[in-house]
Amino acid sequence: MKTMLKAAVAAAALLSSAALANATELRLSHQWSNKDIRHKVAQIVADEVAAADVDLDIKIFGSKSLFKPREQYKPLSRGQLDMTVLPLSYAGGQQPAYNLTLMPGLVKNHDHAARLSNSPFMEALEAKMADDDVMVLVHGYLAGGFAGKDKCITKPSDIEGLQTRAAGKAFEQMLAGAGASIASMASSEIYNAMQTGVLQAANTSSSSFVSYRIYEQVSCYTPAGDVALWFMYQPLLMNKSTFEGLSEAQQNALLAAAEKAEAYYLEEAKKQDAASAKVFADAGVEIAQMSADDFDAWRKLAMETSYKKFVDEVSDGQALLDLALAVE
Repeated sequence: MKTMLKAAVAAAALLSSAALANATELRLSHQWSNKDIRHKVAQIVADEVAAADVDLDIKIFGSKSLFKPREQYKPLSRGQLDMTVLPLSYAGGQQPAYNLTLMPGLVKNHDHAARLSNSPFMEALEAKMADDDVMVLVHGYLAGGFAGKDKCITKPSDIEGLQTRAAGKAFEQMLAGAGASIASMASSEIYNAMQTGVLQAANTSSSSFVSYRIYEQVSCYTPAGDVALWFMYQPLLMNKSTFEGLSEAQQNALLAAAEKAEAYYLEEAKKQDAASAKVFADAGVEIAQMSADDFDAWRKLAMETSYKKFVDEVSDGQALLDLALAVE
């Protein structure tokens, strides 16, 4: 009896290891730490797929351990990488249309961002991704705001004459149009630049403002609220051929996991903005709010600067811009 039991256990172990060997492993790359919202989005997808028990394993390589931040789209499109969470504008060199996903004033707030993600505008971008053998699994935007060393910044006239750091080329174009002097640098360099007087104002994401302790160097913070200028599309992407090569059960598990992750992403993105405002307020920094009129003034300026430049440089730029602006 014992011999039969041992044989049964051994056979079960063999079957288990064989099933494990047959399980498909997908590699997912991103640049952030495991505390970051974008890692958590990836982890939800990995955990949900594992729980679905469809012989699919997603291995996450965070903190730019597999590919450099700006060098993930190309290997993804070539099938050398299965999945990534990526600011899509990083791939603007390969597809100039993607630069529209980091454009001042194009997105008003998080709910508007969610509507953009489910619009003909996004369908047009996804068609370009499909040409590169890439597809979106999880849509998501993160927002940001302004911080001023000596004054509040809510409208274009507030930035005139200030040495300013902007997040992205389109923002630099718009702020220069408002009369700011532009200092290009990584968000990690804002603190020292403000401390040494090189910088009087900065524009970056809510999470970067907090993680780099910019509240220690400024007198006023304008967080993303009912309206915000800075929104950056940062989806979880997948190689399209890899997805299509999976079984129907595996595809369904991925899509169900993505739906859950997307709902989490939207809610947490909203929380990050409010949380950043609290951190600054607790540090004694004045909190300013951008009004709808302020937003309209910025967008008018962006139309004359950043949008115009985009349309001039991208062959179907006007059609794409019109699709984006049509989303209320």
